[in-house]
Amino acid sequence: QELDLLDATNTIFKLLGPVLVKQDMDEAKATVGKRLDYITGEIKRYEQQMQELERRSEQQREALGKLQQELQRAQGKA
Repeated sequence: QELDLLDATNTIFKLLGPVLVKQDMDEAKATVGKRLDYITGEIKRYEQQMQELERRSEQQREALGKLQQELQRAQGKA
């Protein structure tokens, strides 16, 4: 969005280590677009991973509940 506000007369710099290097407008837009795509992909990947972990956690919670019920039944018989 910020790059869209600039025109051809503006200069764009890219930080390479301790040095600022001039960069072409199209190249800068492409780089930013790729970074945004990468970040979006990473967010989706982490959200899927989180959903999978929540699903596993729920399964473990259900298994624990069943074991607790069995333990209570066994203690009730003894």
